[in-house]
Amino acid sequence: MSLLVVGLSHRSAPVSVLERASLAADAQAKLLQDTLAAEPATEAAVLATCNRIELYADVDKFHAGVAELSTLLAQHSGVGLEELTPYLYVHYEDRAVHHLFSVACGLDSMVVGEGQILGQIKDALARGQELHTAGRLLNDLFQQALRVGKRAHSETGIDRAGQSLVTFGLQQLAAGADPALWAGGKRALVIGAGSMSSLAAATLARTGVAEIVVANRTRARADRLVEILQQGDDTAVRARAVEMSAVGDELTRADIVVSCTGSTGLVLTADALAEALGVSLDAAPEAPPVTAVAPAPDDVDQHAAWVENGSAASAAHAGPATPRRVTVPAQSTGPVRLALLDLAMPRDIDGAAHRIAGVRLVDIESLADASADAPMAADVDRVRTIVSDEVAAFGAAQRAAHVAPTVVALRTMAADVVAGEIARLDGRLPDLDEKQRAEITQTVRRVVDKLLHAPTVRVKQLASEPGGAGYADALRELFDLDPQTVAAVSRADLNDPNRGRS
Repeated sequence: MSLLVVGLSHRSAPVSVLERASLAADAQAKLLQDTLAAEPATEAAVLATCNRIELYADVDKFHAGVAELSTLLAQHSGVGLEELTPYLYVHYEDRAVHHLFSVACGLDSMVVGEGQILGQIKDALARGQELHTAGRLLNDLFQQALRVGKRAHSETGIDRAGQSLVTFGLQQLAAGADPALWAGGKRALVIGAGSMSSLAAATLARTGVAEIVVANRTRARADRLVEILQQGDDTAVRARAVEMSAVGDELTRADIVVSCTGSTGLVLTADALAEALGVSLDAAPEAPPVTAVAPAPDDVDQHAAWVENGSAASAAHAGPATPRRVTVPAQSTGPVRLALLDLAMPRDIDGAAHRIAGVRLVDIESLADASADAPMAADVDRVRTIVSDEVAAFGAAQRAAHVAPTVVALRTMAADVVAGEIARLDGRLPDLDEKQRAEITQTVRRVVDKLLHAPTVRVKQLASEPGGAGYADALRELFDLDPQTVAAVSRADLNDPNRGRS
């Protein structure tokens, strides 16, 4: 296994860089195809969410893989490699597995314990399968990540360690008040009808808003979301769908706006918001920005060492990480007439909205700043233990799977030898009756099976241990197995239509 992940997230990069590096669906597909065309990679998958972009690949060369994946991320994101490199992190083999499992459990999320990442991992796997860029390793890895994430949520209270991004965002909009009391009776406008917007609408409905208006570029999806909201047994919210062209009018009636679309440009400009509130943007005072200091992860320095020195060993001696300064615009003062929650990446709502009197804006950047001090539940330690155990089990299973085709090829060769010898015996002793021939054949097979049993069982055990990858090579060498035969067994297993189903 030579799993490599190169990426950036809210932990390593400012939101401004994440926004510029965000990848649309077609860009993700092209990135996967180009990664597979690159020499070091044989499989690829991309995990792109509102606060992370990660490229996973099965590579045969570490340094070449890091350089190639970093370059591809830069090319497809549109952010220059020199600018992107300081924000990239690199994980390899077991550390890469540990990273994805931690992500799946919500340990690496902006709000610890949120479960939305599981759906995004599922989407990443489906995209890799659809484009045929995810092979045996990445299929197994992402399938297991989903199982680990579900296990963490079912066996621990990690959900109590934090809330979904939507819930956390509403708490920030409520500014310390009970979100249910704050939102009760208000009118909400939800822009977008994807998974995050649907979650926002459902959360608003449970919170107790009086009305939800859904606007989406595809009207049918907005209608479908409204239908789902009205069918909910635990809410009695009024809901209706509108065209995107009606957003301006709906802003004049809304108290809360949640936006999460796939748009590459602004959906709500500061001018449009000011017009809806009947105020002048030019007259709004400019509030001074607030500068906070957030720690930069060690992986940033590690990646810089890899790139600069071309040596993984040098990364172990990288100096302490340099703190990253995050500038968050201050909010306007006074009563809040319109509360805005922007969950899109890149952003849907103009950051200048914070200058408009009566507007409170919470976006990904302010959520990241606010969640830095969020309390960690004791269950997080239990989840970390689950992740560590699952990483060890996954590594052992992958190493054992690596030797399995060799064992199959060995037993196939032995069966061919038995068949050849029985055929030769038939030629030399043609008078044997069927009973005698069957007894001789069974005896020879038993002898071969007994001779092969101990070494094949033992080699599987040894191969599952750390450093056991070489046992398959030793077995092939000792028994002079044809590498093409072993490869054919691997291909047959990979093409099994039932493989990877869960």
